Amino acid sequence: MQPSELSTFRQSLLQWYHSTARDLPWRRTRDPYRIWLSEIMLQQTRVAAVIDYYNRFLEELPTVGTLAAAELQTVLKLWEGLGYYRRSRLLHKAAGVIVEEHSGQFPQTFESLKQLPGIGDYTAAAIASIAFGEPVAVVDGNVKRVIARLKQYNKPVNTNAGYKDLKNIADHLLEQESPGDWNQAVMELGARICRPKRPLCESCPAHQNCEAYRENRTSAYPIIKKKEAVPHKTGVAILQRFGDSVLFTRRGEDEMLGGLWEFPIRLLKEEETLRDAVRRLAQAYDLPVPRSSEPIAVIAHEYTHFKLTIYLFEGNEARELSSLPSDTHRLLPLHQSGELPMHRAQHKLMEALQNTQQALKF
Repeated sequence: MQPSELSTFRQSLLQWYHSTARDLPWRRTRDPYRIWLSEIMLQQTRVAAVIDYYNRFLEELPTVGTLAAAELQTVLKLWEGLGYYRRSRLLHKAAGVIVEEHSGQFPQTFESLKQLPGIGDYTAAAIASIAFGEPVAVVDGNVKRVIARLKQYNKPVNTNAGYKDLKNIADHLLEQESPGDWNQAVMELGARICRPKRPLCESCPAHQNCEAYRENRTSAYPIIKKKEAVPHKTGVAILQRFGDSVLFTRRGEDEMLGGLWEFPIRLLKEEETLRDAVRRLAQAYDLPVPRSSEPIAVIAHEYTHFKLTIYLFEGNEARELSSLPSDTHRLLPLHQSGELPMHRAQHKLMEALQNTQQALKF
């Protein structure tokens, strides 16, 4: 774009944003803690799904200090159902770093923010520009799509080379005087107008500057490099009763879904049968091996990088729990298990269980 064209483009987009932007709770503040929280929650999650979580989280943990002082289990429970739990663990860890190493004050620059756990280029740019006015461009999926169409970018956007190219373009387009508003305006444009399918080009304040629109080729962009097929994994779980209670175990902090609670679960090894996996699982927890070879429930769940099927088996009744640590093992009636933070696959097992006659035993 020529300088005059770029100036008009910036003015049109900002004017559109200021007059039509959605009224979202994190847009009513310049508090870096609240902006940070919203950006972490919004990663790979729809805005509509985040709002209630955001408000509840802040009611319980309104400052970075209260987050740092909270137990991880409290944070996980507040995050329960939002998914991608690694985000919450890193959020908690970063809060501790801010309190311990920065006296509770947020770092104020893009580079210093990137030193915090769980904060990469995108999140650092969002916080730095929105909370502190640093002129640094954000590049997320919405921004990539807008720029790819605007410039007819003819390479895959989901590669390292594509990111670097688009970041350079985003930096060039950035409105230096209002970088926070500008970044939010471009993301808003991608979310509401420059949509992946059926973009609303006639309503776009930038369509006169858009190369793909001028050539009627918006559907050709962005170019996405195809991902490899998602693998499928199989797991087994045991519903182990101790009187009126059921055994729940907590996943290790360094594991996927770390800190969350579930029935004892193991993934099958290569060429291992369900029966052998159940036997191995029972032995790992010193539980009696279930007699029945038929599962009482089966659930399917999808994660970002793999699909999972879990077969739930009913354990034989045990009289007492072996000497297992209480911080990683709990005995609770099913109706009281809601006090524990659990992942979605575990909730599916609970739901499937309610649809069987086994639920009547509790």
